[in-house]
Amino acid sequence: MISCPLPTWLETLAPMAAAMENPLAVASNVKHLPRHKLFMSFAAHSKRSGKLQVVSVHQRVKAASSLYSDCDVDVQKPWKTADARLVLEDGSIWKAKSFGASGTQVGEVVFNTSLTGYQEILTDPSYTGQFVLMTNPHIGNTGVNPHDEESSQCFLAGLVIRSLSICTSNWRCTESLGDYLAKRNIMGIYDVDTRAITRRLRQDGSLIGVLSTEESQTDEDLLEIAHKWKIVGVDLISGVSCKAPVVWSQKTHSEWEFHKDQNQVENFHVVAYDFGIKHNILRRLASYGCKVTVVPSTWPASETLKVKPDGVLFSNGPGDPAAVPYAVETVKEIIGKVPVFGICMGHQLLGQALGGKTFKMKFGHHGGNHPVGNLRNGRVEISAQNHNYAVDPASLPAGVEVTHINLNDKSCAGLACAELNLMSLQYHPESSPGPHDSDPAFREFMELMKASKK
Repeated sequence: MISCPLPTWLETLAPMAAAMENPLAVASNVKHLPRHKLFMSFAAHSKRSGKLQVVSVHQRVKAASSLYSDCDVDVQKPWKTADARLVLEDGSIWKAKSFGASGTQVGEVVFNTSLTGYQEILTDPSYTGQFVLMTNPHIGNTGVNPHDEESSQCFLAGLVIRSLSICTSNWRCTESLGDYLAKRNIMGIYDVDTRAITRRLRQDGSLIGVLSTEESQTDEDLLEIAHKWKIVGVDLISGVSCKAPVVWSQKTHSEWEFHKDQNQVENFHVVAYDFGIKHNILRRLASYGCKVTVVPSTWPASETLKVKPDGVLFSNGPGDPAAVPYAVETVKEIIGKVPVFGICMGHQLLGQALGGKTFKMKFGHHGGNHPVGNLRNGRVEISAQNHNYAVDPASLPAGVEVTHINLNDKSCAGLACAELNLMSLQYHPESSPGPHDSDPAFREFMELMKASKK
């Protein structure tokens, strides 16, 4: 509680007082007045003076501060000041305000162009080890709720946004974004120039960064951390995969089901390898009539084939596909024996298992608005994407068809091989968040399994 009278109001009114002939005399006489009378007194004095007096900024601040310089309390500003830094490996330092958890965290900075769905992005395991910068400036206005989770926890390293909403306005909201991140020990920063950082990432590529709220860490210390930390060649899948097989039966809730007229009569058994699988991939499979068994990333191919599934799904996941050779070997042992569907990381692993190569993209694809061209039917899909690696189509053997391309950069976005009964997409057909243009891919997988049973 501030014991000295109206210090912050006098600071606010300093520019008005500067236009008066004798602002301090007026202020000293009215500093105990109610707020509206204080304004009226300044206005009346200005009218009586009949002239304007120019006072320097230094004089105004000194005059206003002298009125309460004898107060023996700490006067705090009514707004949060910058208390965090983002230090990038290129040496740039970005001052910001913190929310969520505090401390020091290192990660790869990527930008996401989605306009909505930040909670699904926060809980997407594919963002493990990354700071997600949202290009949409206003984040947090819908809060969070327990129904939009894409996994059991937040896996990303941190969240970088321009403007943090000071309030939430959504009937489904149960918690603010800041409280949500704090409980999950996830760091966030705001009031930082996300447009400038995005331009830098587009020009220079994804950069390693360090977030810190600790004053004991110098800029040089944080830069050294950024230079030493590596994400390329690191197995990130093992840290996000389940530890034992589980059966998934939950379908897309009827409130959100957008294909209400489809007749789900199939009863396929699908084994889904969890490389960081999103819940809505599993819900879409269940909604299409599948019994789904989720297995860990290290689950032996022999155990999978022993249960004679109708199909196998290789899921999305974080990091470098070249860093998980054990997963590539598993894929090799399964393809050709049962119908296969690969999504994102699963697509890249299929590419490698078929003899192709993968490479790290400059800044990757992250967002819910990427156009994809279906080369089979000429259809354009607006897709949800999240990956930093891609398959090199020139490295693929004969018989493997590129079915989809990203229309922004012409990179490979889908594969198929009729002989081996496999299909894959580099993006997310479950689209959570994102448009539902690509949901028919699940129907194609059903048809692939149905045809193999004949």
